[in-house]
Amino acid sequence: MTVSKKKGPKYDQIINAAVTVIAKYGYHHAQVSKIAKEAGVADGTIYLYFKNKEDLLISLFQNKMGAFIEKIREQISENATVEEKLLILVTMHFEQLAADHALAIVTQLELRQSNSELRTQINNVLKGYLILLDELLVEGVEKGVFSSSLDARLARQMMFGTLDEVVTNWVMKECKYDLVALAKPVHQLLLNGLRQS
Repeated sequence: MTVSKKKGPKYDQIINAAVTVIAKYGYHHAQVSKIAKEAGVADGTIYLYFKNKEDLLISLFQNKMGAFIEKIREQISENATVEEKLLILVTMHFEQLAADHALAIVTQLELRQSNSELRTQINNVLKGYLILLDELLVEGVEKGVFSSSLDARLARQMMFGTLDEVVTNWVMKECKYDLVALAKPVHQLLLNGLRQS
């Protein structure tokens, strides 16, 4: 059977249903039949779009992460300062996940429980976001905003790790507080660590 990756309303329905079902039952208990039921399609319809559940999980992450990176790139204007760009990135990272608790559970908890092959493919998708962080760091150093002795690889890990851990903690605390309200203090913390002294 040839799997078609055509996008469209049904593809989006299945992706969104997968987010809901995986968040509710966990990846290992999220049967294709449950995802199909949530999406309002026949079980077989899933296989017109995805090879299997693993393919669906990777596609889900590609779809959501791809759209997220695009949105950030649209929001970061050429005229914005490096500091403003960093604030936009931090704020949007938190807003994206605060707006969709199910997606936050999937990205922060469920994606990490997958097998090593799946994690490798998910890491490949994540590269687009890490490239965005790298570009911001390079620009910050070139413009004299960030320290010229900055270890870009370490700084990128620090930035991503900070954002990731803040969201994971929020998910673990059952999303009971305002995640987006943490954007400015986190932004300030990152700036203090990156700045030219």
